[in-house]
Amino acid sequence: MNTTNHDKHDITGKARAIKEAYQSELMLKANVVGLGIGYRHKNGKPTQEIALIVLVNQKLPLSALGERDLLPEQIEGITVDVQEVGDVIAY
Repeated sequence: MNTTNHDKHDITGKARAIKEAYQSELMLKANVVGLGIGYRHKNGKPTQEIALIVLVNQKLPLSALGERDLLPEQIEGITVDVQEVGDVIAY
């Protein structure tokens, strides 16, 4: 799919609005340490798809998470990309 810079700008704006609207809810889920907007990663490499990036300490199998801690695959049409970042320490 070919997207123009205008399309990417519109999608990025929508992703920012979704991040703001769902931030409180998503930050309460197990292992979630941060949220951002960026390119979805697939097989360890960035794609051209704008996504809501959910940063977690450690990716866990779905079976290890309670139902309330499961993350959706997308929110309002924007893909949710879960990325493992390890422990985040503020200095």
